[in-house]
Amino acid sequence: MRRFFYAATDVNKDGECDFAALSTFAMGTTLTLTESITHHWCRVLRANSGDQGVLFDGFGGEYLVELATISKKQATATVLAHDADDHTAPIISKIALVMSRGERMDYAIQKATELGVTAVQLLTSHHGEVTLKPAQVDKKLAHWQQIAIAACEQCGLNRPPLILAPIAISQWLQNPDTELNAEINDSIELNDDSNNKAMSTDKAVSVSVIVAKLSQDSYYQILGHKADIRLMLSVPSADQPRAPATLSSVLTSVLTQPLPYIELLIGPEGGLSPAECQQAEQVNFLPWQIGNRVLRTETAPVVALATLHALSHY
Repeated sequence: MRRFFYAATDVNKDGECDFAALSTFAMGTTLTLTESITHHWCRVLRANSGDQGVLFDGFGGEYLVELATISKKQATATVLAHDADDHTAPIISKIALVMSRGERMDYAIQKATELGVTAVQLLTSHHGEVTLKPAQVDKKLAHWQQIAIAACEQCGLNRPPLILAPIAISQWLQNPDTELNAEINDSIELNDDSNNKAMSTDKAVSVSVIVAKLSQDSYYQILGHKADIRLMLSVPSADQPRAPATLSSVLTSVLTQPLPYIELLIGPEGGLSPAECQQAEQVNFLPWQIGNRVLRTETAPVVALATLHALSHY
């Protein structure tokens, strides 16, 4: 059965339009579908009145609906039933990921979503190959958020991960526990350590407008708190161990908690610089190399999350 994200704020060719949360509709009532759902379900997939599908808005659970009316401008659906299961992972996880190019970044976000990541903090770094211009931030943020939403529609996750606007790794590591803020800021500085340039954007937001309202939900507020453990996926130098000797016992202790919160720091293809690694360790990131091979930046989130989920079930 087809699944669709019912965005609280739908973005279409006419601008932005706000919609009520699905929880405000009683069973048996009829709601107007967003333009995005109407286009995909009714025009692209050629659905007909009477066809059934599933809607979720990220605020909890999913709703079985039946198409009621379809016109050139809009479509409506009747709410039939509610399933409270969010299909979330047994851990809260945030990946701080240095941006990579093209399909590699799309892949990393898509697969991390399928593995239940809660948020992805985009980073720039000394060896990073992607630095966004101010005018690109909103567009790329919306693109990557849509990648995550599409992955949710496919895999059954009902709470989309938040894709957080890019920030320089050095700036983020100064205070990685800052509260999640989806309100409009005066400016966001994106420092590029490779060429010592700084960019600022006026009226930039920390998340895409698609999930701005959703980001205020209580489910995501833990992202503003200190993580139970911080792990830095990196290739150590010759005189360093792949991981602290105590990491195994620390991980076991954390993963036996009811709902542990774990942060993962993943560098670019060229790896984090020595200064960045040192700064990360100063704010309690523990180095963690999984196996004796070097993972690509798009592969590392998949392997790390899968490993953590496997360990959490033992």
